[in-house]
Amino acid sequence: MISRIDLRGDALPEGPALRDLLPRAEFDVQAALEKVRPICEDVHHRGDAALIDFAERFDGVRLDQVRVPAAALTRALEELDPAVRAALEESIRRARTVHREQRRSTHTTQVVPGGSVTEKWVPVERVGLYAPGGRSVYPSSVVMNVVPAQEAGVESIALASPAQAEFNGLPHPTILAACALLGVDEVYAAGGATAVAMFAYGTESCPPANMVTGPGNIWVAAAKRYFTGKIGIDAEAGPTEIAVLADDTADPVHVASDLISQAEHDPLAAAVLVTDSVELADAVEKELEPQVAATRHVDDRIVPALSGKQSAIVLVDGIDEGLRVVDAYGAEHLEIQTADAAAVADRVRNAGAIFIGPWAPVSLGDYAAGSNHVLPTGGCACHSSGLSVQSFLRGIHIVDYTKDALAEVAHHVVTLAEAEDLPAHGAAIKARFVGDEQMSRGWKVPESK
Repeated sequence: MISRIDLRGDALPEGPALRDLLPRAEFDVQAALEKVRPICEDVHHRGDAALIDFAERFDGVRLDQVRVPAAALTRALEELDPAVRAALEESIRRARTVHREQRRSTHTTQVVPGGSVTEKWVPVERVGLYAPGGRSVYPSSVVMNVVPAQEAGVESIALASPAQAEFNGLPHPTILAACALLGVDEVYAAGGATAVAMFAYGTESCPPANMVTGPGNIWVAAAKRYFTGKIGIDAEAGPTEIAVLADDTADPVHVASDLISQAEHDPLAAAVLVTDSVELADAVEKELEPQVAATRHVDDRIVPALSGKQSAIVLVDGIDEGLRVVDAYGAEHLEIQTADAAAVADRVRNAGAIFIGPWAPVSLGDYAAGSNHVLPTGGCACHSSGLSVQSFLRGIHIVDYTKDALAEVAHHVVTLAEAEDLPAHGAAIKARFVGDEQMSRGWKVPESK
């Protein structure tokens, strides 16, 4: 069901050579870009009419309007299963607890007497958030996108999720209920690249946004790439992935269940076990069969995911080598199930989120750890972070200098300007001291006319 890659015995290669030995799903965003381009431009030129046509084409339902009526949000919350509501409320509470601590405060640095630089943090004005539809319903993604945007202070928040024929063209009612719980009343029945284009260009019913965030399929990722530079994005999210670094202290039942938990997302989902224990590898492989047989989504998701080229059991000589492998892989979700797991986790450099020990599975982070589950995929954890309050903030430097503070450093500014052959930069300094006799530091000020 799952392949093996044996990296024992020989010295592990460095950098890209090591990454090339590891399993990874094929996810060609560039190829998809050419297919989403005409879709995005159709939304640009025809607005809501294009969104309605694409919903009929892709989602099998003809919409009367793209924006979800307020009454539908209210009704979805009223009809929500009380147990699901309680779980969502707890998920929201924990996410707020964590994300509230991420807020940045204005800070002023006194560089010299009379000269200061202040960094203030300003939220983007408007964001468009995306909650996927399709194989599953993801109210948890509503929580993970909305909470950090709200805690950052974003004033205008809109959310899009695909139209569902089963629900008369509305997004899934649990998505709508989650929006209602969070106080988001601007919701659109739009999916995939059309939703990203709606937020990027704006339509008759939806004003344009400054930024788009949220997970999605390859068409969402391609549309984000298409609009990079016009709007801000969080990341080009690819198929979900889990890596487990484990030794002989790990419970194979836990490890197998965690690999399956991510495999049930998508046939391209990646499940990778990195271990120095052949006994654990054998036990996990043996454990996969009965656990897979006992669950749902077997043939259409789990088996293709576990048997695909993106999933494998990777054998290494020791935990040190295992750390090199998981750092090269840069997993979206990384579980550490080893002796002294916290100390091992502290040595990890590249991961979207790290889950320590047997009682912190990825599923906890998906819903109720308080952490964010919108995380970098495809190795992007080597250079990018998951969604947070910081994602929605912009740092602005405010420079405040007195005349004396400028005079003290003016000769250095002029020297550097001339070294870069930008004399007008230096002249902008000199012009402020025309006729000032105290400025005699080796450069001449321009004569006033």
